Amino acid sequence: MKILLATQNLGKVKELQDLLVGEEIEVISLGDLEDWEEIEETGSTFAENASLKAKTAAQRTGLITLADDSGLEVDALNGAPGVNSARYAGTPKDDEKNNAKLLAELEGVPEEERTARFRCALAIALPSGEEYLTEGIVEGRILMEPRGREGFGYDPLFYLPDFGRTMAHLALSQKNKVSHRAQALRKAIPILQDLAARTE
Repeated sequence: MKILLATQNLGKVKELQDLLVGEEIEVISLGDLEDWEEIEETGSTFAENASLKAKTAAQRTGLITLADDSGLEVDALNGAPGVNSARYAGTPKDDEKNNAKLLAELEGVPEEERTARFRCALAIALPSGEEYLTEGIVEGRILMEPRGREGFGYDPLFYLPDFGRTMAHLALSQKNKVSHRAQALRKAIPILQDLAARTE
């Protein structure tokens, strides 16, 4: 069975391929397609955006499609930056400016009230219109200053109490085991296995 992961990010493709080792499932990405038109993310939630991308791509290509949307939710900011995580400080997206804006917005908020989570919604859409949704969440809190050199985005500010360090201190192999996206992908594997069995 061939499936499409609706992304240009080769890291995401490898992550899914690693989880599917031994399965009769081939993963391709948007980079493997010609003349692909970007799908505008107009949803108000991660699930809506993931669903929109997956359904649109499945209908355009005729392939079972996975698409994800993810970001940071900070409780003291009523869930912001949320779906605007990548472009919190405006366009083009800039990790450093996003982190600076987040720290400015949280100025004066004590550490115990800086609780936050990374959330990932993953949609699996079939050309028939059938759809499945999974979700992964990592709880943590936002530090007063960045720490660590690994990762990207808000990783240097996102402290994981269970590890005693930020997401930016974790090696990629470790992050891929605990991340919100890895959780959502792992939940998708049984669904993909079932779909593969149905197409045999």
